[in-house]
Amino acid sequence: MKKDVQISVRTLVEYVYRSGSIDSRFRSQATLLDGTRIHQKIQKNYQEGDQKEVYLRIEIPFEDISFIIDGRCDGLLFKEGEVTIDEIKSFSQPLHLLEGEGYPVHWAQAKMYAFIYSRDNQLREINVQLTYVHVESEEKKYIKKTFTIEELERFAFDCLKGYAAYAKLQLQHREKRNVSCKELSFPFPTYREGQRKLAGAVYKTISEGKNLFAKAPTGIGKTISTLFPAVKAMGEGHLNRVFYLTAKTITRTTAEDAFARMRTRGLCLKTVTITAKDKMCFKEETICQKEHCEFADGYYDRINDAILDILANEQGMTRAVIETYSRKHKVCPFEFSIDLAYAVDAIVCDYNYIFDLQVSLKRLFEDQKKSTALLIDESHNLVDRGREMFSAFINKEMFLQLKKDFKGVNPAIYEAASRLNSWFISIKKEHANQNEFSIRKLDENLHLQLVQFLDAAEELLKTGASNHLLEVYFKVNNFLKIADLLDEHYMIYGEKQKTDLIVKLFCMDPSKLLKQMGKGYRSKVFFSATLSPLPYYQDILGGQEEDYFLSIPTPFKKEQVDILIKPVSTRYRDRERTKEPLVRMLQSFIKNKPGNYLIFFPSHQYLRSVFEGFKLADPETNTLLQEAGMSEEEREAFLEAFNPNQKKTLLGFAVLGGIFSEGVDLIGDRLNGVVIVGVGLPQVCFERNLIKDHFDTQGKNGYDYAYVYPGMNKVLQAGGRLIRSEDDHGTIILADDRFLQPQYYNLLPQEWREYTII
Repeated sequence: MKKDVQISVRTLVEYVYRSGSIDSRFRSQATLLDGTRIHQKIQKNYQEGDQKEVYLRIEIPFEDISFIIDGRCDGLLFKEGEVTIDEIKSFSQPLHLLEGEGYPVHWAQAKMYAFIYSRDNQLREINVQLTYVHVESEEKKYIKKTFTIEELERFAFDCLKGYAAYAKLQLQHREKRNVSCKELSFPFPTYREGQRKLAGAVYKTISEGKNLFAKAPTGIGKTISTLFPAVKAMGEGHLNRVFYLTAKTITRTTAEDAFARMRTRGLCLKTVTITAKDKMCFKEETICQKEHCEFADGYYDRINDAILDILANEQGMTRAVIETYSRKHKVCPFEFSIDLAYAVDAIVCDYNYIFDLQVSLKRLFEDQKKSTALLIDESHNLVDRGREMFSAFINKEMFLQLKKDFKGVNPAIYEAASRLNSWFISIKKEHANQNEFSIRKLDENLHLQLVQFLDAAEELLKTGASNHLLEVYFKVNNFLKIADLLDEHYMIYGEKQKTDLIVKLFCMDPSKLLKQMGKGYRSKVFFSATLSPLPYYQDILGGQEEDYFLSIPTPFKKEQVDILIKPVSTRYRDRERTKEPLVRMLQSFIKNKPGNYLIFFPSHQYLRSVFEGFKLADPETNTLLQEAGMSEEEREAFLEAFNPNQKKTLLGFAVLGGIFSEGVDLIGDRLNGVVIVGVGLPQVCFERNLIKDHFDTQGKNGYDYAYVYPGMNKVLQAGGRLIRSEDDHGTIILADDRFLQPQYYNLLPQEWREYTII
């Protein structure tokens, strides 16, 4: 029995015919839009009876596979009894630089359409035309050839022959994968309390094609409880691909470990971890051009062999594995990982590969999304990440610098930068007495000036101008893209910083765009230990009424943790006055209960102030201090200092919401307690107040949305570092009188609500 493989014409011919090097030299951001515009313009000039965007499909048996190939050809032209397939390609380089008779991959695409149409309509021969159009001048170059059905048939079978090895490898793997997914048992002797409930909810959500918001406590094993049911759903034919999305490197490692553990139980599943380009690059400087990098030079000539090799021999394609095969086949490790993402069963990566407008994986077609699930780990982080991804800014300083750089060098850029610098000066004068101010709307003059700047910059960037110009170009381009999205979820504001002025398009509510970017996927599972209150997260992460909710109580006994509340004011105005009582409280506590403790503060400044006060009062106790911008090695050294059964007390001073308050596992006596100073409220600022006012106008509690919920989330995350297993015991000290107020107390987990005041 032949097995079906469905593939688009474009995917097939690009696999077989793509060649050459990676080249990240500047390309106009307008090229894609120009391409669409040019296609439409050419098609408008077709004669009566000609057809555009014609859907074509064919089924071709090849060896033991039945290939179902489809796509839309740009044009079908009829003249004097002859039929011509027209393939339109926009070209940014001058047309005289077009090599020979066009690109093999373009001919391949057009010829495949020609073969399908000829076979369907029993034609003996057909014309194939490549229409190259220069994006700016709209100058055209037509290259036309005639092919017989025999020639096209030979071409089509050669094409399938080039793709067959990959197709067979994937088919064989999928058979093994589906059987192994079906037979897989839970990879631990028993479920922890709450795990079965979470796993069942995830499976039900995926099988029914719904979304789930799950609050599941720290320590129950959320990663395996979401991945295992997703794998089982794959075995039942509900899914073909899973994305495990996370904001932190450490949680990516946890996902890799979970897949590895399932493989020890017989799972056959291919996974890839995508690591940031700058981290993966083998070169000292990341310049993706063949002249600078041997891994970019000829990349497309070698990538198919590299993919076949790694897929045939590996299942877990972690950073280290990808780097090994990248060196073996001399291919760029980052681009290799992106290409693998389209070939594997599960992808572990950052949120931005799905949700970011600039970065998202564009080659995932709609029909592939329908069989893909998104597992979104630590989903509380997606709120601020979403705001960041959907916001943009420009500032006066960058145009002033360009004005200086290009004076007497390039009149077009000098004048464009001068006009923009003048616009910023006029806005500064208009708001002379305000450091921060709302701007009702972007004036058309600014929009025009920014477009003129892009046009001037593009001309120079084609020849390879300065990095600063390139950086400003991308910032302006992003700003204009976000400007097209402006609606009631946005606020435009200006902020003065010394001599500079920043104008920001600020996304106050990312829910609409998160929903839009997640559209089309079979299921989305949002999960976190601190997804509380659930209605807030459902609202701000773009949930819908029909979504499922799950809140799992902690499996740990309340006797495992002592909750102490120190009712002291940590409000900004009182911090100096209450610093000494805080230091005395810490001294008294560690005297009675020596051990390893993490102490969290709402800001670096407050942290340093209390740290210095403590060192003066108690120079003997071992202390560690979280510094701003710590390297990975420094972070690891900080955590490695927390050894069990130490003779001396160790205090680690850290920041709430920082690198040590999430995703850190210090099991057993490595951590004996956590002290949380303050209720974690973000610093009062213009942006946070914009969020507050925005949600107030919607009839919601804006102060809770802007300050209380994000702040208490940090508190819960920090407290969650303590009890990680059934054998952990320890103390949590909540140092702030507001923890006794209903607004904050009601947001504490049930197991924290029996407390002792100290």
